[in-house]
Amino acid sequence: MTTLEDCRARDAADPLAPLKDLFNLPEGVIYLDGNSLGALPRAVPARVAQVVAHEWGRDLIQSWNSAGWFDLPRRVGDKIAPLMGAGPGEVVAADTTSINLYKVLSAALNVAAQDAPGRRTIVSERSNFPTDLYIAEALCRERGCTLKLVEPHEIAASLDADVAVLMLTHVNYRTGAMHDMTAVTAAAHAAGALMVWDLCHSVGAVPVDLTGAGADYAVGCGYKYLNGGPGAPAFVWVHPRHVDRFWQPLAGWWGHAAPFAFTPDYQPAAGITRFQCGTQPIVSLSALDCALDVFAEAEKFGGMAALRDKSLALTDLFIELVEQWCPGQFELVTPREHVRRGSQVCLTPTAQLPVGSAYAVVQALIGRGVIGDFRAGDGQQPDILRFGFTPLYLSYENVFLSAQALRDVLLNKEYALPQFNRKLAVT
Repeated sequence: MTTLEDCRARDAADPLAPLKDLFNLPEGVIYLDGNSLGALPRAVPARVAQVVAHEWGRDLIQSWNSAGWFDLPRRVGDKIAPLMGAGPGEVVAADTTSINLYKVLSAALNVAAQDAPGRRTIVSERSNFPTDLYIAEALCRERGCTLKLVEPHEIAASLDADVAVLMLTHVNYRTGAMHDMTAVTAAAHAAGALMVWDLCHSVGAVPVDLTGAGADYAVGCGYKYLNGGPGAPAFVWVHPRHVDRFWQPLAGWWGHAAPFAFTPDYQPAAGITRFQCGTQPIVSLSALDCALDVFAEAEKFGGMAALRDKSLALTDLFIELVEQWCPGQFELVTPREHVRRGSQVCLTPTAQLPVGSAYAVVQALIGRGVIGDFRAGDGQQPDILRFGFTPLYLSYENVFLSAQALRDVLLNKEYALPQFNRKLAVT
């Protein structure tokens, strides 16, 4: 059995260990929720203070020019691009994931209507993140299209002659299961469909190569593995072969070819800039811009390939320890195979634990300083305990102590305590 001393030895030999010092992490807390909200990079507070006190407070409106505020969405996009296999000028940081998904799905349906008239179906996973499904449902109602939801194993068979777009999240938010981006994109294209990827649980956690996979569109958020802060701006990528073909539907002035010409008619900017809409949140963008510098530092230690290796090692260790210390009490929902696993481990309680205890187990862990989260089932899907493993700031000792805390919560039946069964607004 792996011991605490073994884990400390692995930490001492870990070339990525210095990256933890780039983050402000609360004393006595093990943070396993970076897949929902990334930790605070140490440099961000000073950067935000500078933007507020000097660029806004002192220089006022001049900062649109002097501090480069107006170009910030594209500059931030260029920092994100290498993490997702995109080129310079192909990504813009703007708006939210939901808004960006609406933009790219609309554009994709326009391309499909021109290239393959009669295709009027969007296919997605039934367990996809709900906002993706809601946006697709609303767009289908508006366009007279159909949203078809399938199980993961049914995706290939669902790609018939009616499908215009296949819309998937690369790493499933509930299970941590990861699609083979290249193979799935190729299957969509072979069936005559366009491919839209949601990268919210991928970028910054697992290597992504949109260009190599031949994908068509992608969106994602800035507040999970990119550590941009709560509500950080999202990002959007469109393959160069599509980017200038159609207007995106939210034709705002920041996407205009000459926004300060103030013409009454809309002329879309060339390239990804047209996927901007209105004035962007500069303080939040500045925080995300600063947070992304962590990945430039990580390049000195092997970049995304090294982060991926450590992520798999951390998740392997957690699975091993939970199965040793909590035998038969949880079913592993996340795939064991490395090629099918993101950077999280998801568990569901077995019949050995009381029905409905998953939420209370997570709350009891939080009470011990181990922060994960809970996702409720819906009758078709079980309750889930989620644990995100961010290799930028987590150690092997953190993993050992987290599994140990889970064991102790179960041994002491802490999940039965009233304070851990009060449902909070955010789970």
